[in-house]
Amino acid sequence: MITGHVFMAISLDGFVARADGGVDWLSKYMTEGEDNGFGAFMDSVDGLVMGRASYENVLTFGGWHYTKPTIVMSQTLTDANLPEFLAGRVRFSSKPPNDLMQELEAEGWKRVYVDGGKIVQSFLAEGLIEDMTLTRVPILLGRGKPLFGPLEQDLELEHIETQSLHSGLVTSKYRVC
Repeated sequence: MITGHVFMAISLDGFVARADGGVDWLSKYMTEGEDNGFGAFMDSVDGLVMGRASYENVLTFGGWHYTKPTIVMSQTLTDANLPEFLAGRVRFSSKPPNDLMQELEAEGWKRVYVDGGKIVQSFLAEGLIEDMTLTRVPILLGRGKPLFGPLEQDLELEHIETQSLHSGLVTSKYRVC
């Protein structure tokens, strides 16, 4: 059975990006040699599903840093918008989360990295997230794009582990109950 997994950095006040989508505040805390378990996490997934905003933000970093297949959920982007250097590595989908996960499962995917605030919210709402690894960055942004939004009902989480890193980051893993 296919499962969704989250691995995200958030500010102490719960934002994944500034109001304008910027993530410049993260660079100060990304130290060489300390990947916070991200490498092992990426090795454990078959591919990524991300939102349009995350995709466009990653493109500003120069190049493409993911080696796994990537699906960008968008109602507006099509293959005509795909840069040539991403052909065969990235594709777009306008399907809702449940339908997309069924399609990926039919393709043989088992573990999906779900990335992007709104995308994570939509996958949580449909019960498609198995666990979340959240790295809290010691900064308060005051406003921005939240990782979590309104829920129809409480969503219980089971704490799995927490570790503190030399850079000041604190990573916690939770299982969605």
